[in-house]
Amino acid sequence: MLKVSLVLCFLLIKFSSGTDNFSRDDFPPGFVFGASSSAYQVEGAADEDGRTPSILDTFAHAGNFDGATGDVACDEYHKYKEDVKLMADTGLEAYRFSISWSRLIPNGKGPVNPKGVQYYNNLIDELISNGIQPHVTLHHSDLPQALEDEYGGWVGREIVKDFTAYADVCFKTFGDRVLYWTTMNEPNVFSLGGYDIGFLPPQRCSAPFGVNCSRGNSSVEPYIAVHHLLLSHASAARLYKKKYQDKQHGFVGINVFAYWFVPLTKTIEDELAAQRALDFYTGWILSPLVFGDYPDVMKKNAGSRLPAFTSLESRSVKGSTTANIAEPMPTPNLVHLVAARNFDVNEPLWTLHVNGSSNSQACGAGLVLTSLDKVVLEYALQLSDHQQRG
Repeated sequence: MLKVSLVLCFLLIKFSSGTDNFSRDDFPPGFVFGASSSAYQVEGAADEDGRTPSILDTFAHAGNFDGATGDVACDEYHKYKEDVKLMADTGLEAYRFSISWSRLIPNGKGPVNPKGVQYYNNLIDELISNGIQPHVTLHHSDLPQALEDEYGGWVGREIVKDFTAYADVCFKTFGDRVLYWTTMNEPNVFSLGGYDIGFLPPQRCSAPFGVNCSRGNSSVEPYIAVHHLLLSHASAARLYKKKYQDKQHGFVGINVFAYWFVPLTKTIEDELAAQRALDFYTGWILSPLVFGDYPDVMKKNAGSRLPAFTSLESRSVKGSTTANIAEPMPTPNLVHLVAARNFDVNEPLWTLHVNGSSNSQACGAGLVLTSLDKVVLEYALQLSDHQQRG
């Protein structure tokens, strides 16, 4: 396996070393070069002009980032014009940024903050005046702390209504200039990190699997959080289609971190294990979006811990994207998945299904960009083949 890693790294380095030979003309006219960020990573001004704390503020100020916080960050809130100029000078054609929910609606619901509206209007207008497409993410791990305190945030069913109302404000206020919307950033990673292991906010998890968590249940809450993330995404997408699509002609999608697994050998056991890992890490999100339900193996293994979609919810979630986005995929993992063969239904999601070795980290920056359409197709084809053989 080490030899494979070295070969992959060599190929990536070889490819990277030749990038100077490429120009814009080597890419199709419709290909868009862009960059992305999240509000807490870049905005700063954490307690200015009416903004209230998010769960990321709470997490950072508890020392979980080795003392680092987003209180100042890149200070884009004050320096957005300088930042946009740098983007234009770099030749970027698009910029995906996220809106800080607690800056726009400080209590998570209710009155809208005029200062928040002004900032995002200014940023959007500055991007457009420099020929840069604004792409907007609505949730990037920074739920308002007020909603976390009120009903547990993403583990509370109330979140679907509140997220939809927040999305409505964004579509109504900025949709005349923003065509590309992402509802959720990496819901699979957010739920694993925030509700299973605890390395992301809101740091809900349980021993012995979680890290420094004082509340939560690693065996149950990741499933609940994703369920509500998917329902919220579908609700916002349905709202846009019904209320804004004909006027604004935009696109609503979701950002999924595309894990990928390759069986170590061609044995049936390893092939099934690799498919199981795909189902639990990628199919967890994609299968409801494509087929309207969670993968069968998840329903079988997780049992009652996995929430069920009603018929109406299934129809709502299925096909609820008009634009698809995938995060960079690590180079293929060569794994021998053994833990999943003798699973314990009381184990958490993260440790239940993979106990193998990944060589992707050996490549460091060995990332390849992919479209979610390709990932969806590949996943659907593999799932179909698996079901036919099963």
